[in-house]
Amino acid sequence: MKMKKDSVYIYSKKQLDYRFNDHHPFNHVRLESTYDLLQSLQAITEQDVIAPRLASDDEIALVHQEDYIEAVKNASNGKIAQGYGLGTEDTPIFPNMHHAAALIVGGTLQAVDEVMEGRFKHALHLGGGLHHGFKAKASGFCIYNDSSIAIEYIRRKYDARVLYVDTDAHHGDGVQWTFYDDPDVCTLSLHETGRYLFPGTGQVYEKGNGQGYGFSINIPLDAFTEDESFLQLYETAFREVAEFFKPDVIITQNGADAHFLDPLTHLCSSMKTYKKIPKIAHEIAHHCCNGKWIAVGGGGYDIWNVVPRAWSLIWLEMTKQTSSLSDTLPEAWIKKWQPYTSTPLIQTWEDEINSIPHIPRKAIISEKNATTLEKALFHIRNEMRQSSSND
Repeated sequence: MKMKKDSVYIYSKKQLDYRFNDHHPFNHVRLESTYDLLQSLQAITEQDVIAPRLASDDEIALVHQEDYIEAVKNASNGKIAQGYGLGTEDTPIFPNMHHAAALIVGGTLQAVDEVMEGRFKHALHLGGGLHHGFKAKASGFCIYNDSSIAIEYIRRKYDARVLYVDTDAHHGDGVQWTFYDDPDVCTLSLHETGRYLFPGTGQVYEKGNGQGYGFSINIPLDAFTEDESFLQLYETAFREVAEFFKPDVIITQNGADAHFLDPLTHLCSSMKTYKKIPKIAHEIAHHCCNGKWIAVGGGGYDIWNVVPRAWSLIWLEMTKQTSSLSDTLPEAWIKKWQPYTSTPLIQTWEDEINSIPHIPRKAIISEKNATTLEKALFHIRNEMRQSSSND
């Protein structure tokens, strides 16, 4: 495959140190298997990769309170302070967790600098996307919120307007609430409705506060939403929000847990969705902000059969290599990673049609989602109509 030098891949095996325990669903071995899949395809070289740097305490403090950072450091040594969300079932403590989490943050900041300083148009940091972290509380497997820190970093260092688009099955609550009253940050989140899934937020009426009103857009999807409805809502919302907000840079959070095989969610997307998500982001970035696109990872808990395929497709799209793909995954990759799981590895890029669950309520779900989209975009469409009539 022919390399394209307008994209950079932020990665180091040291990022696998962000690991709670052997039984926890969050397992960053998916970073290694994804990178190995790209290498097996000859779709990436060492020259395409930059190692993440370590974020400083001052950078982490752009979003997180100093007492919380100290609590994380103490938890790294086995001392748990109450009230910070550390030592829970979702976010248990582990040795050197501050260092591991700071490396994740540093990776996203590295991606930001590579794009905002003009060395690359696009940057991919799959280790990031930990969107549930709050100013003074860990939540949902997330210690520090690298996306929120990166956005605040962009605002202060580069004075740029940021569009953050989150397609994780779980609502990007930590990012939304951090910028809920900021008119220079727009958050768009498509996620499974909180009626069934953590964190329970992301309702369509959560639209921002004060000067930030209208710049928080949520599209809660009904459980068992399939490709057709997901992609129709995603593309429509992304294009209209980008046209309305006119960002200087786009950050996408690419959780891979809306797939029908994911064990923690109830959405029903297939690899068709994960091929289209980065394609649309790529097109919009070039259309509205000179290609400035920073992509991070996120959720994804079928770490063998879903995440490596879905995340590889982001890099392949960034570097314009999707047309060179064969139908099947490299045999050497299958052979290398099959011993790590008792589940037979899927050997094709696409999911077999007969493996995708049939949803009898598909029409009803799609109609309900379309109504949700109308509610989510009403204020944008109304303002755009008024602007058009004034012209």
